[in-house]
Amino acid sequence: MNEFLYFFKEGFFHVFDWKAYDHLLFLIVLTVVYSFNDWKKVIWLITLFTIGHSLTLLLSIYDVIRVNTRIVEFLIPLTILIVAIFNVFTAGKTSRDGKNNLNMIFALFFGLIHGLAFAGGFERIVGSNNKLLSLLEFGLGIEASQVVAAIIILFLGFIFQTVFRFSKRDWTLVISSIVIGLVIPMLIANKIW
Repeated sequence: MNEFLYFFKEGFFHVFDWKAYDHLLFLIVLTVVYSFNDWKKVIWLITLFTIGHSLTLLLSIYDVIRVNTRIVEFLIPLTILIVAIFNVFTAGKTSRDGKNNLNMIFALFFGLIHGLAFAGGFERIVGSNNKLLSLLEFGLGIEASQVVAAIIILFLGFIFQTVFRFSKRDWTLVISSIVIGLVIPMLIANKIW
């Protein structure tokens, strides 16, 4: 039970690590377009991210794939930027089915990339433990923390849209634009050229 709690906590606090806030930025741009009524879609997005993250983390820790970390560290903010720009250009549009499907792809794709970025860090914390079981426990922690983060984001959206009378379109535009402003320096700092 102690090992489960250890890896669960590591996964949970991996998302809320303020030194690596890219994970939170992605969750913000991914969920800002939704409301509490869309909770099933948000859970799917979060779960797809966790599946992608766990899959590439698994492949990395068993040396099936290896990717240059400089490329991965550049791709992470790039995917955040793509989703944020997508939000800006589609904010207020009524065609939601295509947007939902694209968000699902974004979530899975970002999860795949993010899992590659953390492979070395995960290998350090797993040590000689059962890697597969530890990865599952870690993934459950990530999933739980993402649910908490999504609830906070949805709650803030609800507050701003009901109390402060932001339209859904304006809320999406403002938050996505803020994330764009935060992620551009990350891209510049992690350039690969």
